[in-house]
Amino acid sequence: MFQDFPAALTSGLVLAFMIGPVFFVLLETAATKGFRAAIIFNLGVFTADIVFIGIAYLSSYQLLENLSNAPGLYVFGGVILIVYGLMMYLKRPTREMLDPTRVKGGKHGYLQLFIKGFLLNFINIGVLVIWLGVIIVVGPTVDNDPVRLFTFLGIMISTYFIVDLGKIILAKQLKRFLTPRRIFKVKKLLGLILIICGLVLTVKGFLPKDKMDIKKGLENIRDSRS
Repeated sequence: MFQDFPAALTSGLVLAFMIGPVFFVLLETAATKGFRAAIIFNLGVFTADIVFIGIAYLSSYQLLENLSNAPGLYVFGGVILIVYGLMMYLKRPTREMLDPTRVKGGKHGYLQLFIKGFLLNFINIGVLVIWLGVIIVVGPTVDNDPVRLFTFLGIMISTYFIVDLGKIILAKQLKRFLTPRRIFKVKKLLGLILIICGLVLTVKGFLPKDKMDIKKGLENIRDSRS
């Protein structure tokens, strides 16, 4: 079991530095709302990851086949990201936007952050594909032993979480440099990033079916490791 630790640790580090909408929203939340708010948001993200891991483990190849034949899921997730990004980009500045200290505290506010993190991760079908890929590629290397597989995933996601704590702490240091005007610009930039991520996800949904063959792509990755 311990022989799997280096590979799991490396995989967790790679996952932690993958650039996507969650990455930027996490940094923005830490910088404008503080450490605790960012942790709550991140817990929502990780809850979605755990749900995806469960789905991926139980469904495996059958789900890959369904995803390859249902590109509309990519379009759906991409459109949601685009709409959310447009709302953020076009939104006029409010007191909360210009003074993030007003958004602190309260179970209601933290629940909103948790749900925001969960949904932002959950609508990105690409995250599910990543966890499917991890399980399909790693499974044979751990002899398809459930204990070794979940230990591997546990180390991987724990590494991911610890690295995210570092991101939050570093991003929080930027808070003192964020004037109201800069906060407004950060929100607009984040909106543009979400729009771009949504467009990329939507384009994936319109690719020819042979380009969407996720199962074949993951099998090629696995064959190259064997």
